[in-house]
Amino acid sequence: MNIQEMMKQAQVMQKRMEELQGRLADMEVHAQSGSGLVQVVMTCRGEVRALSIAPDLLNPSDKETVEDLVMAALNQARENADQTMAEETRKLMQSMGLPADGSLPKF
Repeated sequence: MNIQEMMKQAQVMQKRMEELQGRLADMEVHAQSGSGLVQVVMTCRGEVRALSIAPDLLNPSDKETVEDLVMAALNQARENADQTMAEETRKLMQSMGLPADGSLPKF
């Protein structure tokens, strides 16, 4: 493979990575905590699009439980987003004939 061919492939890969990042910006992941009492919808970029708290939880004397469940749901959504990004990146790498783990070939 000559240097021009490698540069061309690098440009194609860069374009596809940019497209992937654009898709991931709008891709949503869902998470919940407390057996569904708190639910979160977040983009893979970390933008929270929806937060739902069951009315049963809204007891002013138990504020800490609500806070803990919201944090747990947000953290789970972030983890789900990270996993989705990793899966989509692996798919892209494989579609281009590159190692799914992102390692470069040794010369």
